Amino acid sequence: MSDYKFDFFISYARRGTVQQWLLNHFLRKLSDCLADQFAPAPKIYVDREMSRAAHWPDSLRHALRHSKIMIQLLSPQYFASPWCMAEWYSMLERERMLGLASPETSQGLIYPILYSDSDNFPLEGKVRSWWSFKEFAYPDPVYQQTHEFVRFHHEVNKLAADLVALVQQVPPWRPDWPDVDPPDPVLAPTPPIPRF
Repeated sequence: MSDYKFDFFISYARRGTVQQWLLNHFLRKLSDCLADQFAPAPKIYVDREMSRAAHWPDSLRHALRHSKIMIQLLSPQYFASPWCMAEWYSMLERERMLGLASPETSQGLIYPILYSDSDNFPLEGKVRSWWSFKEFAYPDPVYQQTHEFVRFHHEVNKLAADLVALVQQVPPWRPDWPDVDPPDPVLAPTPPIPRF
């Protein structure tokens, strides 16, 4: 199938608290704020939306190939995940192919959001400017009952406005977008056959 299916693909590591933060706060707030900024509401892909019995490596690859912008949720675990690295390098290759994120055209297709740390990132993870959400990195649901959550909403709303402006400048979809192969999936060993 051709053309874009998603405006944004969220790339994140499952270790640490970033996944809780994404699912408890960030995804819903970003979706709502994007809908306030643009119609029809931009579509966001998160790997939690796969249909049952889907072959998840192919589903992830397909979703990324058909997404306009990749949002990175950066934490030290991001750079330790082979899957995150495959997603990131695939989008870097697409930028190179298009001449984006270069001295001639500084804007790219990767939108980094800093969730935690940054001192322990590899050099290549520090060269692109990011939007820092470190001060809002509270994963627990009770965070929504605090005064800080109002500030979090305002920050996500500003982020959404920036993303809407960016997504409208994305080049048309191409069937030859490069793929960096993700690692083989980690499968549980086959259980032994019981002996009678």
